[in-house]
Amino acid sequence: MNKKITTAILMGSVALALAACGNPAANDKVQEPEASQAQEQKADMQKSDANSFKTIFQDSVFLGDSITEGLSFHDVLNEKNVLAGAGKTAEFSLKDIAELTKRNPKQVFIQLGSDDILWRADDPIAYSMKNYAKLIGMIKEKLPQTRITLLSVTPVTEDAIKMEPRYKNIGDYNQAVKELAGKEGASFVDLSPIFSNSPDFYDADGIHFKPDYYTKLLELLKEQTK
Repeated sequence: MNKKITTAILMGSVALALAACGNPAANDKVQEPEASQAQEQKADMQKSDANSFKTIFQDSVFLGDSITEGLSFHDVLNEKNVLAGAGKTAEFSLKDIAELTKRNPKQVFIQLGSDDILWRADDPIAYSMKNYAKLIGMIKEKLPQTRITLLSVTPVTEDAIKMEPRYKNIGDYNQAVKELAGKEGASFVDLSPIFSNSPDFYDADGIHFKPDYYTKLLELLKEQTK
């Protein structure tokens, strides 16, 4: 009799142990779909935002350098709404006038300067402003009904400045762009509020950006389209 009781107790203990071991796995199975669902919801929201921005800015063109090019690279805007490329300066962008005219946007956002301040000239800012003014003049001539908005150059990280000290001139360049906008009757938008809380928008080089930055950028600029 005692042998039977002992055997029953032992079997019961094994069953309880197996049940206990099974609980974490069961919990994991409950949590994994929740985590997956949260990721899917986030992806759906990002896709929804992207589609919304593509509609809001469907009649706009963003003209600029590799910073601006990120808008289409990260599929935040369609390629037809972005006319940009690595190394673009105000001078080099003069060659884009024909293509810009062909696209005939209602509004053009211009963001140049990240490469201009690295230009090897006696006064890179003055040289850039001369060509920037010429660029605006050509847009006015070819597209007189198009609204022009100038955007400030985005800041870089401290590490990027250590690698390239000329980035210290971004503030002076932005002041020159603001004054140029006033002189030429264009709008000017300071993008510094996007970085007020120092979010982790930067790619590894401390100059270019992750997709989240472009969402914040367009959120800031959408009022300009009204």
